Amino acid sequence: MKQIGLFVKQDSAAQKTADAFEKWLQKKNVAVIRQNAFQPQLGLQTDRDTGVNPETMLCVFVLGGDGTFLSASRWIGEASIPMIGVKFGDIGFLAEIAEDSLFTAAQTVLDRDFEVESRARLKVRIFSQGRLCVEETVLNDVVINKGALARLANIETCIDDHYLTTYRSDGLIVSTPTGSTAYCLAAGGPVVHPAVEGILVTPICPFTLTNRVLIVPATSRIQIRLGEKAADIVATFDGQQGLEIAPTDTLLIEKSPSPLKLIKLPGHNYFDILKAKLRWSGGRI
Repeated sequence: MKQIGLFVKQDSAAQKTADAFEKWLQKKNVAVIRQNAFQPQLGLQTDRDTGVNPETMLCVFVLGGDGTFLSASRWIGEASIPMIGVKFGDIGFLAEIAEDSLFTAAQTVLDRDFEVESRARLKVRIFSQGRLCVEETVLNDVVINKGALARLANIETCIDDHYLTTYRSDGLIVSTPTGSTAYCLAAGGPVVHPAVEGILVTPICPFTLTNRVLIVPATSRIQIRLGEKAADIVATFDGQQGLEIAPTDTLLIEKSPSPLKLIKLPGHNYFDILKAKLRWSGGRI
């Protein structure tokens, strides 16, 4: 029996559509594993039982926006299970199809008439006094951010064990090309096509105006430490979970060996979504 994951935004419209979609799948002899989207939180949850089996699950349909999609990518973890986003409300960069195309698209998926695109992810490890205490995988970004009452953060940054600079800023964003259209873009970063190999390092409101976005090779290892007097600094992962970090902590960020698999349907193009979301000249979705 085919098995499909259904990851749903905690929203009445999305839940109603998910109910109908689940019944439709079951009539086609498809087993459904359904999960409501997790709420963003400060603190990491490590004991979550996903029920995800990459050996039996064909794919995961995500009903919601980009935040729901990022939550779903954390749900499947390192499993190599293709995902497809179904948008509700404003279009998101990670949504492949509109709500009213769900059942048509689902039949296409069940017929295996699709391609799979790999999206790079980042592995983030945090060491406290030399001991590994956190290991996370992100699709968009890891953000080192100061709290509301904190002063400018001094963020010492090294690339492949070579000292780069100490950013004096409100924070620092380390993102994938997929994440270039998220917080990185709002902070003045470039739009980078997901097929481009690289990691983006973007300071948030830097004190030194010559600090600009840096794109380093995807093979780079980025090491981050805080200044000695740093306080009220938080690291967040895909905007979903986070934790406070101390000056004694070290963050090591590098490309994950487990990319995310994204379903691409016939006739869908990345640039159509890009120009619609950014309101460039041309048609609207």
